[in-house]
Parts: sequence; structure tokens; C-alpha cells
Amino acid sequence: MRTANRAAHENLGTLLIGTCPGPPACGALHSYLFVDGLDLITRTNATALGAPPADLLRPGGPLHPTDRPRTVRVTVADDDAEVRFQLHLRGRTVIWSDLAYPDADGHLVEEVRFDLPRYLAELERAALRFGA
Repeated sequence: MRTANRAAHENLGTLLIGTCPGPPACGALHSYLFVDGLDLITRTNATALGAPPADLLRPGGPLHPTDRPRTVRVTVADDDAEVRFQLHLRGRTVIWSDLAYPDADGHLVEEVRFDLPRYLAELERAALRFGA
């Protein structure tokens, strides 16, 4: 039997932050945001490039949750192919909403929720690894 807490936990997404190899393989170092194993930026807009990790992961930066909902841009500033979504914190859950990308089965993903401690641990891991 599944409890309400277990069911809620099973509905939480996973986040993994990565980067391209940088020059010379790429024009500049940019981020990938893998949500439940899928590249959110590319699946939202195939021509968009993720913002540099230093921009996304800095303390108080766009990916850091706050109680007040706000729109965050996760693509490079000079890129016309932008990806934005709403980010906020509700209790111990980080919520990304106003999304629009297909999941592995082709269904539209409009919102993803993350466990706060796991989310913050991934931001810290990525910041340490990618020098933000």
C-alpha cells in the first residue's frame, strides 16, 4: 500500500545539471538542465543554448528558489531562442511551472516539482564542479 507521503515523493522530479565541453567543441560553455533524464532546454526549444553555469548557479541566481514566484530565463542572454519558466518554493518543494516540453512519451510537461534538499544538493554539486 502506498502512503500519501510516498506517493507525493514518487511524483517529484529529478534534476541533473551538466555543461557542454566548451571551446573548441562549443562556441562557449553552456548549461544543460536534465529533468527526469531529459534535456529541458533542447526539448523546449531545439535552437536554444543554456546559460553559462556561473550565471545559473551563482548564490541567489536564477535557479535558487524563493517563496515568491518569479520568471527565470535559463538560456544565454543574447539568444533569441529563449527558455523561461516560473520558479518558486512551496514548503519543501521547488516548483518549475509554465513549462512546455514533451516527456519521453510525447506528453506535454507543464510543471515539475523537486524535493528541496535534493534540489539544493544538485545546485551545490554543479556549482562546485563547474566553477560557479
